[in-house]
Amino acid sequence: MLAAHSTGGVAQGNCGGSSGKGAEKKKRRQRYVEKGGKCNVQHGNVRETYRYLTDIFTTLVDLKWRFSLLVFTLAYAITWLFFGLIWWFIAYCRGDLDHLEDHTWTPCVNNLNGFVSAFLFSIETETTIGYGHRVITDKCPEGIILLLLQAILGSMVNAFMVGCMFVKISQPNKRAETLVFSSHAVVSLRDDRLCLMFRVGDLRSSHIVEASIRAKLIKSKQTHEGEFIPLNQTDINVGFETGDDRLFLVSPLIISHEINEHSPFWEVSKEQLAKDEFEIVVILEGMVEATGMTCQARSSYLMDEVLWGHRFMSVLSLEDGFYEVDYNSFHQTFEVPTPSCSAKELAEATARMDAHLYWSIPSRLDEKVEEGTEKEAGDKERNGSLANPESESKV
Repeated sequence: MLAAHSTGGVAQGNCGGSSGKGAEKKKRRQRYVEKGGKCNVQHGNVRETYRYLTDIFTTLVDLKWRFSLLVFTLAYAITWLFFGLIWWFIAYCRGDLDHLEDHTWTPCVNNLNGFVSAFLFSIETETTIGYGHRVITDKCPEGIILLLLQAILGSMVNAFMVGCMFVKISQPNKRAETLVFSSHAVVSLRDDRLCLMFRVGDLRSSHIVEASIRAKLIKSKQTHEGEFIPLNQTDINVGFETGDDRLFLVSPLIISHEINEHSPFWEVSKEQLAKDEFEIVVILEGMVEATGMTCQARSSYLMDEVLWGHRFMSVLSLEDGFYEVDYNSFHQTFEVPTPSCSAKELAEATARMDAHLYWSIPSRLDEKVEEGTEKEAGDKERNGSLANPESESKV
């Protein structure tokens, strides 16, 4: 499904005097979140391991499948063996094993002649199979008590283990595998503003209800006090204030982050983007329509996976009575003319251009003021020329 982005040459604009040097090849940065959504973090030196046992249910659900199946099998096998051993021990202490051929003897369990038969009776009791060949008698009070205990404990084991298997099978992380992210993020102009964009899509016909999108910038930083913060997380606004982060994910959508003065990429140019080290983590959350369980899908983009001056290919087309999505073009991009300067420099250049246009074109109001001033000056001059002869005659 992954398709390479197009490499057709399109001249890119330049502003602010940024140089067009290509980025030097660097050592690939270690991912914080893998492309498939797995968090690349391992916990070491955890001394309070008892906390895992306080939430044994979640611990068993989080185990890998091979360990979960092993625990599932051992839970039943150990309880069957344990109670089978107790049934055999009761028969041995009562002397039932010594009176196997004595038909006048009333044993605790009929037709129990050894450990194997005691083990089979334990399985029949806990699973409520009851083949009818082995049955407890009313002359064994300790056996009746043990029967009650095994029935209660067996129900608890069934509820616990079946519940774990059900939750593990129905985990929504499998649903997240059908939520796809574009292989690259792009930076280009949208409505005359630089925007960082990536695309998300859902491969299933059943929808994700109440879908929402978030993005984080993972980048190490150093404070003014000299404190070094590794993998510092900064929010990337993808429409939280306007509600654009809440998605109606029926067809693939392009998520846009406007690079403004509040954006962490405000002063980042194309050249600096190629040299910088960061990771963009995107998180898509929502409820699975079929089960109502919350689902989360994750992906990430390194600095070399952000394409400056690119735009996504269209994947939606109108057919006879319906819209068709072509996922072959889901990851494809093409180059578009884009300034290589930062959004801050672009905004300053736009402001200077607007100011130049404003001051270079005189307004009609200024023309009227100039005309009025010239008229007053002419009137004064004429009045002055008329007054001068009178003053001279008086003299």
